[in-house]
Amino acid sequence: MATYTGRISQRVRDVEMSGIRKFFQSASPDAINLGIGQPDLPTPEHIKEAGIAAIRNNHTGYTFNYGLPELREAICSKLARENGISHTPGEVIVTAGAGEALFVAITTLVREGERVLFQDPGFVSYEACTVLAGGRPEGVPLTPDLRLDVEACKEQMDGARVFVLNSPGNPTGTVEDEETIRAIVEYGNDHGVTIISDEVYEHFVYDKTHYSAARYGDDVITINATSKTYSMTGWRLGFMAGPGEVIEEAIKVHQNCQTCATSISQYAALAAYTGDNACVTAMRDEYRVRRDMLYNGLSDCGFVFPKPDGAFYMFVPMEPETFRAIIDAGVVIIPGDAFGERSAGYARFSYAASRNDIKSALERIQTI
Repeated sequence: MATYTGRISQRVRDVEMSGIRKFFQSASPDAINLGIGQPDLPTPEHIKEAGIAAIRNNHTGYTFNYGLPELREAICSKLARENGISHTPGEVIVTAGAGEALFVAITTLVREGERVLFQDPGFVSYEACTVLAGGRPEGVPLTPDLRLDVEACKEQMDGARVFVLNSPGNPTGTVEDEETIRAIVEYGNDHGVTIISDEVYEHFVYDKTHYSAARYGDDVITINATSKTYSMTGWRLGFMAGPGEVIEEAIKVHQNCQTCATSISQYAALAAYTGDNACVTAMRDEYRVRRDMLYNGLSDCGFVFPKPDGAFYMFVPMEPETFRAIIDAGVVIIPGDAFGERSAGYARFSYAASRNDIKSALERIQTI
C-alpha cells in the first residue's frame, strides 16, 4: 500500500481542519447545537420554486464562467440599490458560495510571501486561504470590546498586500462604524493594500447600520452570498465584485477550479435578488429575538460580554473549565481558539438555532 508521508503539499499540511466542523461532526445525538452558523429557517418558497423550475426547464447545463448574464445584472442592481456600489456585469463573478469567492480573490491577489491581514478573532478561512495561496497570514488584534482600532490597523497595513475586512463579523457579531471602514479603505488604497470586504451577514444588523467598504475606495473586492441572507447555505451561491483588471485575472482561478456555479442555484439566486425581500426582513427580526433571548440568558448566568450588533453569533469570554462543563451538559459551542491566535479564553455561540433549542440550551447551562 502506498505511503504519502512527505509527498503531500506543505501548504496543505500547514492548514488545520476547521475547529468548527470538528465540533459539529463530533456532537452527540442528543446535544443542542449552538455551534455552527447554519440557519434553521427554510429557503423562501419563491426561491425554491425558481430552482425547481430551472430543473424542469432543463436549465441544468454549464453557464458562462462568469455566471448567468441576467444574474450578474441583478447583482449589480442589488449593489447599487442596497450598498451604494457601482459595478458592471463584467466586474462580477458568480461563485460556489462566498468561500470560493474568498479563495479566488486571495489566490489572484497574493504573491508568495506577501502579508494578508484579517481580524483576530476572525473567520477561520481567511488564514487557511492565505496559506494555500502562499501568503503570510497575520491577525489584527481587536479592542476589548471586539472592534478594530484604526490606528493599530494602519500600522500593520504598511507593507501588506491585502486586508480582509469582515463586518458584520464572525465570530464576534461586531458591526464596524462607518468611520472605521472608511479610514481602513482610504488608508489601504493610498498604500497599495487591497481590501477584501466579506459582507455575507450584511442584512442581519440590529442596532447599527451596515456600510460597504467599496463605497469609500476603488481597490476593494466585495464578497457576498445568498447563503445567510436567504437561508441558502446548501445551494452554494455567492459572488465577488471588484475592479475589472482583477476580475479578468480572477476568472482564470474560478474556471479552473469550478468552471461555473451550479446553474440551478444561479436561477434560484436570480429569484432571490429580483424578488420580494420581505422574507429577509422577517428572518432578521427573528434573529433579533433570538439574539436578545440568548444574550439575556447568558447574562443571567453571569457571563459579561458586548451585545453583538449583527450576524448571529456571540463571542463570550469563559474559562476552559466552564467551556468543558457546557459541552458536557450537551450544548455544542465552539472554542475561541478556532478563530485565531488571540481568541483563547472565549467561546462562540450561534443563535441561528431555534428558540426552543436556545431555551433548552440555557436551561442546561444554568445547571453547571
